[in-house]
Amino acid sequence: MNRTFPLALMLIAALAGCGKEGGQKPAGGPGGPGGAMPPPEVDVITVTPGSATLTQELPGRLQAFRTAQVRAQVDGILEKRLFDEGSDVKAGATLFRIDPRNYQATLDAAKADLDVARLTLERYRPLLAIKAVSQQEVDLAEAKLKQAEVALTRARIDQENTTVPAPISGRIGRALVTEGALVSKSAATHLATIEQIDPIYANFTQPGADLLRLRQAVKSGKLRKAEQAKVELVLEDGSLYPQPGKLLFSDLAVDPATGSVSLRAVFPNPGHELLPGAFVRIRFPEALQDQALRVPQRAVQPGPQGQMVMIVDNEGKAAPRPVKTSGMSGGDFIIAEGLKGGEQVIVNGLQKARPGTPVKPVVWNPDAPPAAQPPSGEKK
Repeated sequence: MNRTFPLALMLIAALAGCGKEGGQKPAGGPGGPGGAMPPPEVDVITVTPGSATLTQELPGRLQAFRTAQVRAQVDGILEKRLFDEGSDVKAGATLFRIDPRNYQATLDAAKADLDVARLTLERYRPLLAIKAVSQQEVDLAEAKLKQAEVALTRARIDQENTTVPAPISGRIGRALVTEGALVSKSAATHLATIEQIDPIYANFTQPGADLLRLRQAVKSGKLRKAEQAKVELVLEDGSLYPQPGKLLFSDLAVDPATGSVSLRAVFPNPGHELLPGAFVRIRFPEALQDQALRVPQRAVQPGPQGQMVMIVDNEGKAAPRPVKTSGMSGGDFIIAEGLKGGEQVIVNGLQKARPGTPVKPVVWNPDAPPAAQPPSGEKK
């Protein structure tokens, strides 16, 4: 009799018994019909009509409030740089020293010539009374005295210009000329640049068509003119600069090359956080709108058919709703079409709110810190 067959049957039976004792659960556990997961929570806002300030956010670039180029005003060898590159300097502070020896010698010679011219004139004047010298000789002595005074003034200016002062207060960049280099008055050698960046300008442009459309809406009464007292600055990382600025002017003409109007705002910059040349976005109020419907920018989703928001319908299910926006109010969109007011719009949790699925609406608190995520692999 073959003993291999009964042995195989015994092994199969043992494995079957282990499967039952191992606690295998039948279908219908926590994910089955008897333990359905609760609907996911989503943060919502209830859309309510109210007054809103329409804002415009335009790209721009920062520019120093004042810029001064430090240049040589005499010829000579640059002896010393007297500042730290990238530091703040005060107006009048000495920045460079040019070899002064030739100019000091010229100044001393001019002083001596002036003394000679003055003594000559002092001797001639009493001699004129006794006709020992002519009036022409006295006039010539007076002219030489004036020439000596002018020469002395020029020599003194040249000697003073061997020390190069800061024309304005501000932050100085790197030195463009090193010690030992020959600098020139005729070429006005560029030595360094100083920029005053507190306050600082923000230059930007607005499309002329947008400005015309806004003015027509204000004129027709659809919108009210806003006081442009507060201008905000959005930095490159998306954060908001804490100090507001002031709108200075807008051009009275549209640039025919770009079709835009140039504008400028000024911002305080005591900490020198803002640097010239940086790209920013300028947000400023344009008009006031009554009975406006506002939703946070994150709630509006772009799609192939246009913009849409996700709402919680009367059955507690997520439902898409096409909308159209007409502008911005701070960080919110103004809804022109698609909402009437009273809808619960989902702000956070859109990835969990699939159309037609039940959701649990929770009032959105924008000031609350984000919920801590559980460690990877750990169950909530």
